[in-house]
Amino acid sequence: MALENLTKENFDEKVSSSNIVVIDFWAPWCGPCKQFGPIFEKVAGEYPDILFGKVNTEEEQEIAGHFQIQSIPTTVILRENIAIFRQPGLLPEEGLKDVIRQVQELDMDDVRRQIAEQEASGSTEA
Repeated sequence: MALENLTKENFDEKVSSSNIVVIDFWAPWCGPCKQFGPIFEKVAGEYPDILFGKVNTEEEQEIAGHFQIQSIPTTVILRENIAIFRQPGLLPEEGLKDVIRQVQELDMDDVRRQIAEQEASGSTEA
């Protein structure tokens, strides 16, 4: 897959058709976002089977609100439409690759079981 600009118009389609999605929430005026952009793009080129999406928080406030983005840059990783990872701030290249590897290795049946247990107990913490 490629690097995509995710918008309100294409978000659901792109995300639902991808097993793993790495999202960079950014804004054009954000200095750390400008530093992270080339790292994000480089790593995206190394994982052709993963969708890497960029969300401009200035233009796509609804998506940013859905993910409760309060600082940028923020990286969110979804697997099977479940938010697995969320990290505000600048991630180094190796840190991003390491998190992607961990997400790839997850047992999603176990993740869904844990979510169901938390929901049954009324807990909202992951």
